[in-house]
Amino acid sequence: MLVEDGRIVKLGTRSSVVAASNAQTHDFGDSILAPGFVDIHVHGSAGYDVMQAEDSARVHFEQFLARHGVTAYYPTTIAAPLDVIECALQRLGNAIENAGRKDTTYGIAQPLGIHLEGPFLSHARRGAHSPEDLILPSSQTFNRFWQAARGHIRLMTIAPELEGALEVIAEATRRGVCVSLGHSNADLDSTRRGVAAGARHATHTFNAMRPLSHRDPGIVGEALTNRHLTADIIADGVHVDPTVVELFLRAKGVENAVLITDATSATGMPDGKYQLGALEVEVKNGMVQRDGKLAGSVLTMDRAVRNAMNFAGWELPQAVRIATANPARVAGARNKGLLQPGADADFVVLSASGDVRGTVINGKIV
Repeated sequence: MLVEDGRIVKLGTRSSVVAASNAQTHDFGDSILAPGFVDIHVHGSAGYDVMQAEDSARVHFEQFLARHGVTAYYPTTIAAPLDVIECALQRLGNAIENAGRKDTTYGIAQPLGIHLEGPFLSHARRGAHSPEDLILPSSQTFNRFWQAARGHIRLMTIAPELEGALEVIAEATRRGVCVSLGHSNADLDSTRRGVAAGARHATHTFNAMRPLSHRDPGIVGEALTNRHLTADIIADGVHVDPTVVELFLRAKGVENAVLITDATSATGMPDGKYQLGALEVEVKNGMVQRDGKLAGSVLTMDRAVRNAMNFAGWELPQAVRIATANPARVAGARNKGLLQPGADADFVVLSASGDVRGTVINGKIV
């Protein structure tokens, strides 16, 4: 692989790709080069929460992601008072714009856009989101968020059955946002109306949505059977049983499945109490809970890739694709998640079993 100015220039055999005499070269031996992982749903890691006002710890979070093969990510908000969400969106917008500068520090995962999860969520399927912070969708409120984020919202999770949801779905879609159905008690008809309005993805399938029933398929039934919908899943073996992860991967296939982490500030940290926005969550034995409910995860993306291999018997290239090219396509990230000339030189160095041996971001080794 020949890299110049942070882009992939050429791929080929050793004999066919000739570097300039003064070029810096690296030999990764028998390792496998794969596109860098792209996490479209992550709330934090390494003690950092994306909603927190103090932003000094963000670099440690981004270094942590890079060590686990993530080269690009979409910081994900939670339901909160409107002014708190707007402040978080402003800070995250600043981070995204600074990450795009040429003098940005190398060696850290890059935020590409914002995933707005809440406050347009169902009370019945709110999960750990605070009920007092959930509101009905409105174009006016969405526009407030859009202005605060300066147009950097790339994904939005919404419950399509809520009053006003279809109008907001249509408006967000018009602005290029990937609208994802989740935290929803929608039946099949409401789900399909959301899809008709522009929704094209499903958030952490099976979790925080109406369960699949043979007479009431709901949102899960549509997510599993609609080949025009992509869908993501938390493949940690806690949120979804490994057998159901296998069912999901068979149903969506390598074309339309996406791995996410839904990681919280507790990821990479010892058991104890941590923050998810303004909420206090407790981590014990690999589970993040609040009031007895799951509240995000401590999953890393490299572990999710290995779990996809172990749970479903997939080969490494298949598992890598649903952590790279697919999430990049869902979020509209051009030149990410691919190894081809013209793509950004963001890639991960893996063993045959999916262990991370190194990460390269913008052509620089982390």
